[in-house]
Amino acid sequence: MVLVALLVIFRKSLLEGVSPLNSDSQSKQVSEPSDRLTANNAPANRALVPAAGIAAAPGVAPSATAQTQQVPLSPAQGQQAAFSPISKPLGQESSVGSAIRGVTESEIRFGISAPFTGPAKELGQNMKRGIEAAFNVANANGGVLGRQLRLVAADDGYEPTRTAVAMKELYEKDQVFGLVGNVGTPTAVVALPYALDRKMLFFGAFTGAGLLRNDPPDRYVFNYRASYAEETAAVVNYLVNVRRLLPEQIAVFAQQDTYGDAGFAGVEKAIRSLRGGNESTILRLNYQRNTVDVEDAVAKLQQYNAQLQQKKRPPIKAVIMVPTYRAAAKFIEKTRDLYPDMIYTSVSFVGSTALANELMLLGKKYATGVIVTQVVPAVDGHSSLVLDYKSALAKYFPGDAPDYVSLEGYVDATALIAALQRNGPELDTERLVGTLENLRDLDLGLGTPVTFSRSDHQGVHKVWGTQLDEAGHYQPIDLQ
Repeated sequence: MVLVALLVIFRKSLLEGVSPLNSDSQSKQVSEPSDRLTANNAPANRALVPAAGIAAAPGVAPSATAQTQQVPLSPAQGQQAAFSPISKPLGQESSVGSAIRGVTESEIRFGISAPFTGPAKELGQNMKRGIEAAFNVANANGGVLGRQLRLVAADDGYEPTRTAVAMKELYEKDQVFGLVGNVGTPTAVVALPYALDRKMLFFGAFTGAGLLRNDPPDRYVFNYRASYAEETAAVVNYLVNVRRLLPEQIAVFAQQDTYGDAGFAGVEKAIRSLRGGNESTILRLNYQRNTVDVEDAVAKLQQYNAQLQQKKRPPIKAVIMVPTYRAAAKFIEKTRDLYPDMIYTSVSFVGSTALANELMLLGKKYATGVIVTQVVPAVDGHSSLVLDYKSALAKYFPGDAPDYVSLEGYVDATALIAALQRNGPELDTERLVGTLENLRDLDLGLGTPVTFSRSDHQGVHKVWGTQLDEAGHYQPIDLQ
């Protein structure tokens, strides 16, 4: 009996000894925080990694395999898991390890803020058309590594007061990845700081202003085109060295804002260089943005030439214009009969095709001889690039004529697509900036390579010269 009693007591002690151990273990598992990733502790902007584990059927203990998979991750393992791709069935692998604004497994979304209404609407419409033509070509060939390219447009009317709203709409509502082809300098004064504050890519803007060409360059700003300083330097040298004018015979007709200021500064710098660094007075004739009010500019030119005549000094023989097309056409209309031998030149932003159309409506005498510097090759040429552009335009925008602005948009987008392809599937702004800064000697068929670096965010520095003939077509001219 004594032996039986001892056995009973010993068995009870064993059972009681096991129970506290199980209780402590369960309590510990509940009270201690898990290292497994959850929605609450996942790193910001990273996709969640599902907790490993196999659900057990009710009333059935988990298998050894299941128990192994349910072991909590260590902090280091949890961090590694956060940066690991989520496993998906074959053919559905995700190439994006985190949530990136404007980027999905099937799409990359870009934005453009430009005038689509108002007096400068052709500039925005043509830039958008060129970008979309290039995007459509890429999409028809599978997109960029399987992602389709989409362009979302916001109308700013070429007015800075509307630009902030347009930018906010693209960023907050449309959730674009970056910007491509924004139009204008005065609007860039608003759009650029907005983009930089949010580390948005600001690519291929339709402006040659120094605002977008800081030294060293702003990290997120990349320009395709030559600057206004380069365009005006080329035409000043042409007027002085080829047409044999004196620097003081050159005047500037410019929009009275940051666009006009940028062009005028380029002319000033070029003439100062020709004079060995000496400053000289340059006649500036102004007009207000989004108007064709050129009467004051015409009167000022007449008055200035009259003063020169009284002083027996040579009159103004050339006007470098920094305008939009309607104002330029109106100024030429009002001054051509007054000064039949006047040489008119304009920077590329004018909208070459629109300017030619406006002048031909007035008559061929107003169009003939007008010079426009370009940042793309001649639209009437037969280079591979231009032929590809015309083919894309005819296919996706039938009935729309080739145009220098839409060609620039096409080149912008083609360079961007090349960078996206080189970047690879893991896309975010910082990676793409790094790819662009290492993009060298990209041959798009321009006759000059596109090259970026950490110190130079302008892809091309070449300026082409064109001149209108009697039929209103631009013919290439040598500016050297």
